[in-house]
Amino acid sequence: MNATGLSYDQRVALARLAALLELLPTSLDKQLAPVGLTAFEFGLLSALADAPDHRLRLSALASRTNATLPRLSRVVTGLEAKGLVVRAACPMDGRATNAVLTEAGELRYRQGLPAYEGAVQSLVLADLSEADVSELARLSYLILARLDPDRRMAVTTEGAAICPADPAGAASLAGEAVPPCPADPPVRMVDDPPTCPADPSR
Repeated sequence: MNATGLSYDQRVALARLAALLELLPTSLDKQLAPVGLTAFEFGLLSALADAPDHRLRLSALASRTNATLPRLSRVVTGLEAKGLVVRAACPMDGRATNAVLTEAGELRYRQGLPAYEGAVQSLVLADLSEADVSELARLSYLILARLDPDRRMAVTTEGAAICPADPAGAASLAGEAVPPCPADPPVRMVDDPPTCPADPSR
């Protein structure tokens, strides 16, 4: 033990995690630079590409990309300037705004997909076995659950209780039917196998 109260192994683990968090986004950005996207922009386009009708509410998109609404809004503004995303009023809820993937945005996403997947394979997965990948997912989730105790981000939402303060949540608790909105993230049925909402679609 040293003055910090952390063991040597704990300090090594933390140092390596900090280095990974610092280096990985920059490395992914470099791999995606030829298609004019950052890793965060690519993740945003990916979330929209996987969504029904290629649209999500900005709040849901922020949750899916683990971003604050202000950061998400800034990035969406940049993608709008590139013609890759447009904002549109939600017809089901006048208070909400949707982000919608354009045809150009879908094309750019598909152009970036090989570069992104190649970068992930070479930078992250190359030396990991299937068991290693499962263990990495498990350990990452344990840390994420601590970082997001209120389960506001999609990556930690699974199993969270319905919030009565949310209009849809209040209606659900009251047993009322909630009109579906195409921009809402899909709802997992009780009998479905447990998944994480941040996982990519199969």
